Amino acid sequence: MASKLQTIKQRYGIIGRSEALDRALDTAIRVASTDLSVLITGESGVGKEVFSRVIHDNSPRKHEGFIAINCGAIPEGTINSELFGHEKGSFTSAAGERKGYFETYDGGTIFLDEIGEMPLNTQTILLRVLESGEFVRIGSNKTLRTDVRIIAATNVALLDNVRTGKFREDLYYRLNTVPIDLPPLRERREDIYLLFRKFSLDFAEKYRLEPIHLDDEAQRILENYNWPGNIRELKNVAEQLSILSETRLLHANDLRQFMPQLNQRHLPSLTDQLKGGENLQEREILYKVLFDMKKDLNDLKSLVFELISTNDLKMPNTQQVKSLLLPEGGSSSKAVQRVEHAPPKEFVEKDRRFDDVDYQENESFEPIILSDDQRHKYDISEVVEENLSLEDNERELINKALKKHQGHRREAALDLGISERTLYRKIEKYGL
Repeated sequence: MASKLQTIKQRYGIIGRSEALDRALDTAIRVASTDLSVLITGESGVGKEVFSRVIHDNSPRKHEGFIAINCGAIPEGTINSELFGHEKGSFTSAAGERKGYFETYDGGTIFLDEIGEMPLNTQTILLRVLESGEFVRIGSNKTLRTDVRIIAATNVALLDNVRTGKFREDLYYRLNTVPIDLPPLRERREDIYLLFRKFSLDFAEKYRLEPIHLDDEAQRILENYNWPGNIRELKNVAEQLSILSETRLLHANDLRQFMPQLNQRHLPSLTDQLKGGENLQEREILYKVLFDMKKDLNDLKSLVFELISTNDLKMPNTQQVKSLLLPEGGSSSKAVQRVEHAPPKEFVEKDRRFDDVDYQENESFEPIILSDDQRHKYDISEVVEENLSLEDNERELINKALKKHQGHRREAALDLGISERTLYRKIEKYGL
């Protein structure tokens, strides 16, 4: 299978060695020999149409027709006519009868890109075609049959559209017989420079120029960019640099000058401080954990001050506490322990020294003591060492996000600041 994957990659110009890409390509090859409907998901610019061609060209229908249709590019008033045809005089501009794509490409494959933009009435007709192979031209009462294979693609979460009533649930499950999820470029960082080199070589040959190269730092900047436009954006960058750069070896400053957007980051750290190969999604989770811990600490402070104010408790003078708790050369942690175990005033009078700390009679320090009628309101507490395990905190944060969004993984991934695919991997890893 590895050799077949490599052959397919060479044939269709698919560059990459990431595990997620190979898994998606393997699924496409395996499902190609069947007539099952396929739903390809992924962000804009990840190469969904290329995968549809892979499926068609390796199927028994490879000698029949193939057409790619962008559902979002056809006006709502004419999409039914484009897909299913119409009779003469069925509407104002229908000067003659017309065959639709489902009739023209009978026996072949139709790739419906941006399926989430398809109008609801068209979805109803498409569902009937998928279930029975039957459809009716606009303005006709004659039922026609077709045998086409449907490959659909979307860059949005169709389940969200289902929940909002913009997409039929039965059609979603009918299309999603075999799902193929294409990873975004930011989850294939090991492939970014390989793709850049391929594009730069192609443009050098096209424009008869010497290929451009990047030094190590410039390569790291390229790999750490988020690439919202995915492969399409990377290809545009390679073409611009090939034409605009006077030198063929680009350094980090040259790259920043030509492409200032490459400095944009979603993490609170400098780009040139990042090391190659770091898992940026896990770093984002770590930063969120730290920020949440800081918020919890501030909430705890507010609670303490509220308790002091509500119970009319007295606090010692801040400067006097510092002088008592932090003697020269002393340990701050030891000093805190002394305050927590400070003896009542009557014991201080009997022994002027307690744990090497002097208490003066003329000082206004009074320990915070709850009266007997207030003491029962508080449970006995103990000092628990904080769990600093990144893995445990990551598991807890993901669990909180899932509970917050009632198990909706897409919303939880957006709240966590990670991709939905990364969230799936974490859920499987931690068994959530």
